[in-house]
Amino acid sequence: MAIEVTSFFPDTLDRMVRAVELVKDRLRRAAAALNNAGVPYAIVGGNAVAAWVTQVDPAAVRNTRDVDIAIRREDFDRTKAALEAAGFIHHHLWGIDCFLDGPTGRAREAVHLLFANEKVKPLDPVPFPDVDAAPMLEHARILPLASLVTAKLTSFRDKDRAHLRDMIELAMIDANWLHGLPPELATRLKLLLDTPE
Repeated sequence: MAIEVTSFFPDTLDRMVRAVELVKDRLRRAAAALNNAGVPYAIVGGNAVAAWVTQVDPAAVRNTRDVDIAIRREDFDRTKAALEAAGFIHHHLWGIDCFLDGPTGRAREAVHLLFANEKVKPLDPVPFPDVDAAPMLEHARILPLASLVTAKLTSFRDKDRAHLRDMIELAMIDANWLHGLPPELATRLKLLLDTPE
């Protein structure tokens, strides 16, 4: 059954801005907790793409609703302790370790963990990149661009392809990248380069 919207909330624009601000606040609090605990990590996913894209064209940044962070498996206990001390609540949902933002937090808005040097899905062509070279951008460590491209090509969902096409459009990625990639990932990137629309 389709829902027909006949009017908007009076504060619709404020709600839109607040939704973006809440994600940024979550990212800052999670990064601060991990920085203070000395845990190696990297912000990944849509927030990492946004961090790199904004270096070229802030107007091309896409919003995201959650925070994805990569850590090493051996740092899980320290990560859990740091995030819980910052008010996040650990859950294991759908095979993913995530941290809800307090008792009323929702999974779609949570901090989601990925494990560096491990495959996210068993059939992935390569493991998720390591976090050892993640540069600090303001107060958060961001996955290096080459590692981020590898991760996006490995996952290759609709939103990953959209992120990669954004970076291609901004000339952040081009055919020169094909030579350093595993064959399956190079094939995926070539497809995107050949079909930029």
